Amino acid sequence: MADHITGKSIVITGGGGGFGRLIATKAAARGARVTLGDIDLAAAQAVAAEIVAAGGSAQALAVDVTELPQMKALVAAAGAAFDAVDVMINNAGIMPLAFFADHAAAHAAWLRCIDINIKGVLNGQVAAYDAMIAQGRGHVINVSSIYGNFPVTGAAVYGATKAAVNFLSESLRVEARGKIKVTIIKPTGVPATGLSGSVINPAASIGILGQNAEEFGAMIAAMQDGTFPAARLDPEQIDYASLAPEHIADAVLLAIDQPWGVSLGDITVRAAGDHFVL
Repeated sequence: MADHITGKSIVITGGGGGFGRLIATKAAARGARVTLGDIDLAAAQAVAAEIVAAGGSAQALAVDVTELPQMKALVAAAGAAFDAVDVMINNAGIMPLAFFADHAAAHAAWLRCIDINIKGVLNGQVAAYDAMIAQGRGHVINVSSIYGNFPVTGAAVYGATKAAVNFLSESLRVEARGKIKVTIIKPTGVPATGLSGSVINPAASIGILGQNAEEFGAMIAAMQDGTFPAARLDPEQIDYASLAPEHIADAVLLAIDQPWGVSLGDITVRAAGDHFVL
């Protein structure tokens, strides 16, 4: 089969860890040239150094995605180093789940969530737009969430930001059709990414778990104490219960690994036996 990843210049926000790191290392291993942006420059540099040590091509820049000039500089650096900006992956995000009753503790984090999850994606699209239009082609990939599918308790702000990501993505696709293709990636819960570290109130996950909340809680406890059945953490099994972040990275690579004229528009990635009801 044809390879549509080798040689592509790929920009990734939040590239210093989580999904961003996995996407970067997997893409570079297949011959992509990656530009990593992260507010934690040391983390992004460590990923870039790992890629270069393995024989790949990578660079890292300090980037606050809420600042458009910094995002434009990130894209410009990719163009300068790798002669193009083929793919822009807006991956940076936080997940401050909380109830409205938690507003005293959550309000500042909610505002930060709006800035990163909405403004960050908008800035990424704007930063890449002119270069892609000038090239005559490009690909924007935005990391959303199943939380953006429908409003649920405990995720009012986070879910609203991901719904906004979906709107921004589809609007760009409609406006730039034939020049820029757009993919929305919607993970379900992926405990191993560290994203849960931004949760304000863990009980707020009830909205996405519904009737499965008690079973999910028992699974997390069993995973922490090492008693959860190993077979249920095997992706070859139909009751695979907890999605590993590698599968999200693989979905992103699948979207990239298409002919320029083929666009995978909306990809939801689930464990077949997960507990999420959206």
